[in-house]
Amino acid sequence: MITTNKKIENFIENHDEWYSDLELKVLDLEKELTEWRESRTRDPGHGSEVHGSPPRREREMLRARGSAQHEPRRSAGRARGSAGRARGSADRAQVLIERGRRTARRRGAGRGRKIGIGTAAGLVVLIVGAMMVLRNGPSWPPSVATVTSQITTACQNPNVLSEPSQVNFACDTDTSQILWVFALLTSNNDPGFADAKTGRKGLEPITPAQGGQIAWSLNLHHPYNPFSPVDSLEVAARAINNIIGGATLTGANGKPAVQPGLESKPENCARYTGSPAIVSRAGFPGRCASPVVTREGRAALVGDVYRQWMPGASPVAAQNASVLFQNSGNPGDPQVQAILKTLPDHGG
Repeated sequence: MITTNKKIENFIENHDEWYSDLELKVLDLEKELTEWRESRTRDPGHGSEVHGSPPRREREMLRARGSAQHEPRRSAGRARGSAGRARGSADRAQVLIERGRRTARRRGAGRGRKIGIGTAAGLVVLIVGAMMVLRNGPSWPPSVATVTSQITTACQNPNVLSEPSQVNFACDTDTSQILWVFALLTSNNDPGFADAKTGRKGLEPITPAQGGQIAWSLNLHHPYNPFSPVDSLEVAARAINNIIGGATLTGANGKPAVQPGLESKPENCARYTGSPAIVSRAGFPGRCASPVVTREGRAALVGDVYRQWMPGASPVAAQNASVLFQNSGNPGDPQVQAILKTLPDHGG
């Protein structure tokens, strides 16, 4: 835009200069014509060389005389033209400085208006987004996110699966929330939890001696520490998987001792999968022939696991575990909020 305007200004200035020169030439011609006519009137005997035109010599004398007479005027006219152009340029510059070009003002105003509207719209979007993000809505206690991260680490241990059935409900991607739900209900996700009455420590509801026995089968790289959240979650995962899938242990006589799990009973499989069919092999605990995949089936399984995982748990506590498990992605559920209000304040 600046380059174009400069070109236009240069064109106008050059046009003014050309116009001034042309005006001076017209004046010179008029003067010469007048003098030629006067000379013909004074001396009619002089013939013209071509169609009544003044003789060549006279024309040259007239031209020389006219040039000499009009040179000061031409110089003055050029000076006036230069001064006029200078004044015109100065005036235009002053106007541009004070008011700006009309087109530029229009374009600048339009562009400024668009920028202002865009900025206002952007601010509105940012404000609405911030309100949506910062709006206080129902959520899980902050400890849930911490324990979820610890579960990811604990479930990297391949020995958390039940033996020999290889059940891994506790660390499966779709069902691993059972670990933080149980830990939330029994210890409020506090790895330093200790119950002087029962001797329970950490996130799982078993005694340190029982946890140590399970930890031996997990091949932990260091002695079991119930106050270590990762160790405690590994033990809890193995215990949950054994409760569901059963386990085959070596008895005191050196022979395999098969311990059945929840899926070893046809009536349980009917509740979990809709079919009582069981698959059984020698030396293996029985398992449901169909996988547990429905929302209702998993909720029933979680409630049954909780009653065995937490000795002496009431049916209400087991139902609470099922509700939290089913709504792990919906903390705003009214039942969830009611359950969270019953939890102790510590460790949240």
